[in-house]
Amino acid sequence: MRVLGIESSCDETAVAVYDDARGLLSHRLHSQVAMHQAYGGVVPELASRDHVRRLLPLVREALAAAASDRTTIDGIAYTAGPGLIGALLVGAGFATGLALAWGKPALGIHHLEGHLLAPLLEAQAPAFPFLALLVSGGHTQLIDVAALGEYRILGETLDDAAGEAFDKTAKLLGLPYPGGAALAALAEQGHSGRFRFPRPMLDRPGLDFSFSGLKTAALVALRGCTMDESTRADVARGFQEAVVDTLGEKCRRALLETGHERLVIAGGVGANRALRERLLKIVQSMGAQLYFPRPEFCTDNGAMIALAGCKRLAAGMHAGLSLSARANWELGTAD
Repeated sequence: MRVLGIESSCDETAVAVYDDARGLLSHRLHSQVAMHQAYGGVVPELASRDHVRRLLPLVREALAAAASDRTTIDGIAYTAGPGLIGALLVGAGFATGLALAWGKPALGIHHLEGHLLAPLLEAQAPAFPFLALLVSGGHTQLIDVAALGEYRILGETLDDAAGEAFDKTAKLLGLPYPGGAALAALAEQGHSGRFRFPRPMLDRPGLDFSFSGLKTAALVALRGCTMDESTRADVARGFQEAVVDTLGEKCRRALLETGHERLVIAGGVGANRALRERLLKIVQSMGAQLYFPRPEFCTDNGAMIALAGCKRLAAGMHAGLSLSARANWELGTAD
């Protein structure tokens, strides 16, 4: 089974070819960060237009690198949602049109399912079932993953996602867009203890999150302070420690609640080194194991979509050629 995967949910155009016997054969990605940097965030119309320009050349490159063509591809998977509706429609229209021309099945994949399965791209891949922490700019969720397509959300953010809080706080510190990675790098230079921010919702039961207050706490902490490099680094360190402590404790509770012995971390914030180190200590103390994809597959990529499509086709989950794109799409137990 060999699948061409297409990801276009936001500001990255990504294409990959995945083979169930040989693994990932190729992947290509074009990031629009430089284009959106001047605006301080993603401009949806510009993102959609750039996907139109980039998709066909990237598909050609990915197919050539995988020594594949229309005769060796068994299906085409694309991100159907959630995401920016215009960007999703570009990818969905391209994928279904290609599938029609080639006489192949097309499958719309849930973007978050792609992230959940991304650790399966690694040599040391987790087996089902497992607990997943999905943490990105748009989502922060704890998910009980029983099997392919069987997902139960245990807890989620009530306001800002962790990645969104990182980006907003980075902007307060004068860091360039996208700010999450820049804040994490700045935190490495900071001193622990000078600024201590709240650990939201750890004083109550449950597995939900809330990160909007941390941005406000950082804003308050900066008032009256000289905005020198030392202060900025110390604020970044304190902010990151608060997020990491909160995510770590919620994961510990979820492991106890579910009894799972495998924890998967996925999504863009999953590349954060401090978070990985904290979660590794937690799972080791509990006799569990931690799994995560390499950093390039934490952020949006075509490899995770191609893999998810391959798994679904291999399981007999076929789809028609009707175009599917949903800006909002809950990841739940029903597929």
